[in-house]
Amino acid sequence: MKKWEGKFIIGLTDNIGTGKSVVRRMLEHLGAYGIDADALAHRAMAKGAPAFEPILETFGHYLLGQDGEIDRKKLANLVFADPDALTRLEAIVHPMVEQAVDLIIRRSTQKVVIIEAIKLLESKLVDYCDNIWVVYTHPEIQLHRLVNVRGMGEKEARQRITNQIPQENRLARATVVIKNVSTFEDTWRQVTTAWQRHVPVGDARPIPVSQPVRLSLGEVNVQRTSPRQADEIKDVFNTLSPSKPPVTRDEIMAAFGEKAFMLLKVKNTTMGLLGWQVENLVSRTTDILLDPALPPAQYLPIMIREMERASGNLQCEVSLIFVPDSLAKHDALWSNLGYEQRTPATLGTHIWQEAAEETMHANTSLFFKQLRQDRVLRPI
Repeated sequence: MKKWEGKFIIGLTDNIGTGKSVVRRMLEHLGAYGIDADALAHRAMAKGAPAFEPILETFGHYLLGQDGEIDRKKLANLVFADPDALTRLEAIVHPMVEQAVDLIIRRSTQKVVIIEAIKLLESKLVDYCDNIWVVYTHPEIQLHRLVNVRGMGEKEARQRITNQIPQENRLARATVVIKNVSTFEDTWRQVTTAWQRHVPVGDARPIPVSQPVRLSLGEVNVQRTSPRQADEIKDVFNTLSPSKPPVTRDEIMAAFGEKAFMLLKVKNTTMGLLGWQVENLVSRTTDILLDPALPPAQYLPIMIREMERASGNLQCEVSLIFVPDSLAKHDALWSNLGYEQRTPATLGTHIWQEAAEETMHANTSLFFKQLRQDRVLRPI
């Protein structure tokens, strides 16, 4: 008997640095609900969460950083150099992650759910999956990504790769193998082909469009996009936020590996854009563009509310919007939408603060709104 009736579960795994998170986001663009089990493990060991004290009791309080949180880099250095220590850590964290995954899936409305986890095949979760998708890349690409993208030292990166099970072992268990060895567009083609072949008919969804609103310039709605609309999104960036050199299609396709886009349509003409991502139940809006002919107080809330609706459907706890200085000055607009201007340090909850610090950059202001009072994964 299936654990989650009415759900089609894709287990997504790979070795470190092969690109499983990019593939998960591609599947989300096709209509699936994505769960990052490794991020839930980080959440479970945050201060006040149930794994925090057991980890300190097992491995020592020297793991604490200056902020009172467990220093995950210290912990990683310890457990990846000692297989016995890794086994003890997993015995603490994995049951909590499995409980959190179960709760999220039961509360989700989507028919297709992806569980992304490096240790998927070694966990109980693998028994509940209808498909196993494995992402593969060449070892030299793994090393390059860990050193040049994640900032690891070469010795540490090689140790991480060596300590994981060989990629061939994962491939032997795969329903689908995605070879992430070339461009984003090539990987996207593989994902869409596998989706059409393996995901039950009817589970794919059309691109959502909001209910139209009639304003002074005509009918307005917001459309969610997919990578198929990369050229249109590129044109919006180059029209509303021109840069030198211009934004390219390849850059937009690569951006789809991190985020989704919404387009504001006024009488079927694109006049605004919002780029946002959901990770670990936190919604982050990083791109807001609006045609100068549109009054922000009238038109910007249409995109923000549609982003909040979509974020709520993904069980997000909070919305973080990184607003360009040109729009941050509209105090009444943000207040009417229920947002407060904050700094990352004032957010209180560690996972929210971490997300804000990771995304914050110059010439933007952080606006915060709690989307739901009940924490989905309290206390995790």
